[in-house]
Amino acid sequence: MIIHKDCYKTILLIWAICAPLAYCIMKFIPWSFVSYPLAAAPMFLMGFSLFFFRVPSRAAVPGDNVVTSVADGKVVVVEKVYEPEFVKGECLQVSVYMDFFNVHVNFWPLDGEVAYYKYHPGLFKLAFLPKASELNEHSAIGMTTPYGDVFFKQLAGTFARRIISYADPGAPAFKGEQCGIIKFGSRIDMYLPLDADIKVRIGDYVKACESVIAELK
Repeated sequence: MIIHKDCYKTILLIWAICAPLAYCIMKFIPWSFVSYPLAAAPMFLMGFSLFFFRVPSRAAVPGDNVVTSVADGKVVVVEKVYEPEFVKGECLQVSVYMDFFNVHVNFWPLDGEVAYYKYHPGLFKLAFLPKASELNEHSAIGMTTPYGDVFFKQLAGTFARRIISYADPGAPAFKGEQCGIIKFGSRIDMYLPLDADIKVRIGDYVKACESVIAELK
């Protein structure tokens, strides 16, 4: 299992807290029927931290006009909206909510060039709430492609207080390669051209690289 390179410090911090805690529980609580269940909790968290920050091996769905999901998770928004930051017009929004059990590594949704990047400080409301897109801390990334502009946001949630983006304006972006990671529960908002043929519905579960979000025209 490959662990994300930007998560080693987080894992070490979790282990530095949980390992001594489990040791103290086992050493100072003499009753095994009490100490074993109590020690199991921090030990589980140690193992789960490795699972949580895993990097899966993914092959992107081919097709220059095929937009794949940036993240694993559940589709919570599919609607027409006005996007004022990068698109500066009406477009189609598709949002994917990630819970604790989803892979949190993010991948470029199609080939293009990074045209825009901006970090927005903000709140840490529950990521699935509609207002989270505007109020929560997030990174905003705009891409130019032969099929129009594509824009997406990496949104922090209540517990996700660390967003990492590899977006570099002027640099190429290649579908299926890593574009960042959001630690803990969070959300991705994707903004696509109005004539995009959306392939998902609210409630669908998608996987980064492997699930088609839309086809551009």
